[in-house]
Amino acid sequence: MKVAVFGGTFNPLHIGHAMLADTIVRELGYDKVLFVPTYQPPHKEFSKIVDAKHRMAMISNFCASEGSGHFELEPCEVERGGISYTSDTLEYLTKKYEGKLSKKLAFVMGDEVAAEFSKWRTPQKVSDLADLIIVHRYPDVKAMETSLYANKPTGDYKGDFSVKFDLKNFNFPCIYLETPMLPVSSTDIRRRISEGKSFRYLVPPAVFDYIIENRLY
Repeated sequence: MKVAVFGGTFNPLHIGHAMLADTIVRELGYDKVLFVPTYQPPHKEFSKIVDAKHRMAMISNFCASEGSGHFELEPCEVERGGISYTSDTLEYLTKKYEGKLSKKLAFVMGDEVAAEFSKWRTPQKVSDLADLIIVHRYPDVKAMETSLYANKPTGDYKGDFSVKFDLKNFNFPCIYLETPMLPVSSTDIRRRISEGKSFRYLVPPAVFDYIIENRLY
């Protein structure tokens, strides 16, 4: 079995996430994509974050609505608590799926994150534990300009899209998906909801229903 690990805040999960997961299954041949909601990222301060139980419920509802078995919620970072280090997660999942994997795990990230991958804690360990799948993303200029809704980088991280990804000089083996992820952002969705604007078709139906029922954002 080929398993890809897709981490993020998923605040909320949107159609860009869903399309990317489907691409990994259909075009790269992975059997399962694990959605791993972050508990506390090591290099970012959350803005307008909803409780982890809601983020997990939105993911779980989406995965159940698909019915294919290709998508699954993996709650290990929330259950572990504290700062969510990718190397810890990959170690845990490698052990969890021991004897079931036909190759090592894959780890999915946008190229705006990969641009600062060398600043991560133990990036070499992450690369050793998983094949890196890097996907091109469009910057959401409006969302970036709206500081009230945007997450803020910490430490020496410059943040989303401030550093340009350089594939030629990326020092780790990777699969690069040049077909860009849909230009949808959780930041913009949170802003739209707060301002009473339409967002229905920016998230999967199961996520939309959950947001409305629980009056999130």
